[in-house]
Amino acid sequence: MTDSPTFLGFCGYKVGMSHRYSIDDFRRSPTFGQEINNSVTFIETPPMIVCCIRAYSKTTNGLQTIMETWMENPLKKHDKWAFIPKNVDVESSLKKLEMHLSEIDELRGILTTQPQLINVSQKKPDLFEVKVDGGAIKGQFVYLKELLGKEVNVYDVFKEGQFIDVIAVTKGKGIQGPVKRWGVKKLPHKSRKTVRGVGTLGAKSPHYVMYTVPRAGQMGFHQRTEINKRILAIDEADESINPKGGFHKYGVIRSNYMILKGSVPGPTKRLIKLRYASRPPKNIDAAYAEIKT
Repeated sequence: MTDSPTFLGFCGYKVGMSHRYSIDDFRRSPTFGQEINNSVTFIETPPMIVCCIRAYSKTTNGLQTIMETWMENPLKKHDKWAFIPKNVDVESSLKKLEMHLSEIDELRGILTTQPQLINVSQKKPDLFEVKVDGGAIKGQFVYLKELLGKEVNVYDVFKEGQFIDVIAVTKGKGIQGPVKRWGVKKLPHKSRKTVRGVGTLGAKSPHYVMYTVPRAGQMGFHQRTEINKRILAIDEADESINPKGGFHKYGVIRSNYMILKGSVPGPTKRLIKLRYASRPPKNIDAAYAEIKT
């Protein structure tokens, strides 16, 4: 996807929604070149720490782990909640990993979040395994070697104007009936037994209720992936970005943040996983243009 080695994913925490005026640079749009109002989502993305390098080789049963190298002297806040090995000889592990570069087909880094840097009550950091792409394996190894035990920022992974995929858990709504869950029509008010239910559970044959019949059940709190969300801005927190009194139900943005066009699944303060677009729009350069005002 890229020419130089880089991580293909990052994560942040949902702040909330707002609106933003920007110049429409989509060539086929009727408002091309004009200032338009967009609904946007703010995501706070504090730096992540590269705590491990993991190597894989391709086998008939898929990818298989060859070896891994953890950082030296993990932070106390990570050592308390994460199973990070202690007393690691980093130099010998890196030399051993470098000797087996010819056997490696894929390199990944294990990143950990830092929720203590932002305005959320979560204390336990999350661990993520993120693939490194771009260039040869040797270049990827050098890239990871330099970052082991150090911080990675969101602007080192993504750039403004890029399309990314968003993975998050939607808002949980508990057990709901078929009217709210599936949008079926209510029955007449003189209906027998129920009004907010389906008219029939199915035909006489087959002798079971088919899976296509709307039924009551869990609504929301499902993991969903939304593709091709455009990054409108990536910046560091300052006083101008925070509204008076902070964002509703979130507070003040303290670390790096990004602004995505449109909505993002999940409630405020929920963890949002970001990755490079799996199916980016075709002919992006032909459809979009840089407009200088």
